Amino acid sequence: MAARPYDGAMRIGLLLSSILVLVTTLAAAQSLEQRMRTAAGANERKDFATAIGIWRPLAEQGNAEAETLLGAMYWSGEGVPRDHREAARLYLRAAQQGYARAQNDIGFMYGFGEGIPPPDGVQAYKWISLAIQRYTSKNQNRLDQAIKDRATLKARMSPAQLAEAERQIRAWKPGS
Repeated sequence: MAARPYDGAMRIGLLLSSILVLVTTLAAAQSLEQRMRTAAGANERKDFATAIGIWRPLAEQGNAEAETLLGAMYWSGEGVPRDHREAARLYLRAAQQGYARAQNDIGFMYGFGEGIPPPDGVQAYKWISLAIQRYTSKNQNRLDQAIKDRATLKARMSPAQLAEAERQIRAWKPGS
């Protein structure tokens, strides 16, 4: 069967459409990265309104990094009223997605009785252990501190509590 004259034009149109989708997707990803950098810079300059204006909508959409950074603002009371309950809620949402810093932060809250939730050694050990598994070399200081915090927790836990924490670590999957 002979090629129809418009077959080439259709192929080019499909190719251009595919390229447009790819470019749009890449632009959106860069846009998110740029927004996160802008918010981090604003936070460092103590321009909390700008940081919150960027992080809050992203957190509401389920962005784990934004949830964690906004949680840190609630933890410290910078730019928002200090609210450990809200910090814990945001940290836990991000931790459940597998975000290491949030896992460490909620683990710290559980383990050292810092705000809400109430102290729970099993949950603390679980979350800090999961953070240790996920931290990368660029987070070496956080990793080192998490290892120390886990050792402190372990020294306070019974063998049964440690066994339960280890069981929960093995069973954990992002989103659970």
